[in-house]
This record gives sequence, structure tokens and C-alpha cells, in this order.
Amino acid sequence: MIKVLLADDEALVRAGVRAVLAAAPDIEIVAEAVNGREALELARTHRPDVALLDIRMPLLDGLGAAAELRRAVPDVAVVMLTTFSEDEYITKALDGGASGFLLKSGDPYELMAAIRAAHGGAAFLSPQIAHRVIRQVSGGRMSRQSAAKERITVLTPREREVLALVGAGLSNAEIGERLFLVEGTVKAYVSAILGRLGMKNRVQAAVLAYEAGLVPPD
Repeated sequence: MIKVLLADDEALVRAGVRAVLAAAPDIEIVAEAVNGREALELARTHRPDVALLDIRMPLLDGLGAAAELRRAVPDVAVVMLTTFSEDEYITKALDGGASGFLLKSGDPYELMAAIRAAHGGAAFLSPQIAHRVIRQVSGGRMSRQSAAKERITVLTPREREVLALVGAGLSNAEIGERLFLVEGTVKAYVSAILGRLGMKNRVQAAVLAYEAGLVPPD
């Protein structure tokens, strides 16, 4: 069972998320918060697998809460849920260590998919957000590709294989099946890759894999 912490200051939104996730037999909301400070306290107490955070909340917003969670409860994967899709929010959320970014106007099934992906060690962006990220990456592609290729030279051939599959959106378990490795070994590879590249999360690594040409543009 995937344990989820839900943080949103709007009661109607929380009720809607509860209704959506009630249809998922493998997902359970273990705690609810109305601001970022409360979310941080509840995360320490309940140790959820995934924290679903609204970006705009009182006392401490979702972006601040995500950064605090990364330090206080590093095993918790963070998925941002918001009505705002401005590039600034996307960049800050991903830089803060979020594993997913969803719009509240998106398909309810995206919510389930994002939680499962984050729990499995993968990343998930709603289609609208993914389009924005790819558009940013595509701008000035030649110079960015050259820099990205130079950056991944510190990786071993096996680490590049793993990075390519991270870029393709595969979870640790799926990468293990593809490369005939146990999931724990894949997790160790991913951690090593992030450390060598100085990156905070899989989304940043996936973007680099795309820029370096390890993942086909489509």
C-alpha cells in the first residue's frame, strides 16, 4: 500500500483528491494538512511514501515544504499539485526535488499514475507540463547538447545506460528488468549518477539524458 500525505488549504480540493484516490486499491491517504508547516510535521510522524503538495499554501508554501521535506524526511517522494503552470513554478518545483508536477485541471488518472511513479522511483509530469519542459530543453538545442554530452563523460558506460532509461521514464524496477539487474542495484546506480552529476532528482537527470541525445526526441 502506498501511503500518501495530502497538503492543500482548500477543503474542496482535498475532498476531490480523496474521491479520486478512493478508486485506487493500492493507495491510501494517511494524513492531511492545510499548510506546509503542518505537512512537514505530519510527514515526520506518519512517514508517508509520497507527499502530494499544493504550491500555494499559508505559513509555508508547497515549494518551501518540498525543500524542507528533502532535508527532514528524504525518503518521501514529492508530487506537486497546482492550478498554476508558469515556468517559474515548474523550475522551482523540480529544482526543489519534486518527482512530479500535476495540474489540478488534469485527468484524475494522472494523479494515480504520478503517485505510483514517484513511489516506484520514477518521475511524472502532466502532459501540459512535459510539453513546457521539452520546449525549454529544445531551445538552443545544439549548444545544450554539446554541454550535456560533455557533462556525462564522467559516467561509466553502464551508468549511461541507466541514465538513458531514467530519461525514458522507466522506474527502478523496470530498468532492472531491462538490464537484468536487481532493483537495489539500479537504485545504487541512480544515486551514483545523481551524485556524479550534482543533481537533486530524476527529473533533472531525465532532462540531461534528453539533452545529451541518450533519449530519442519523440
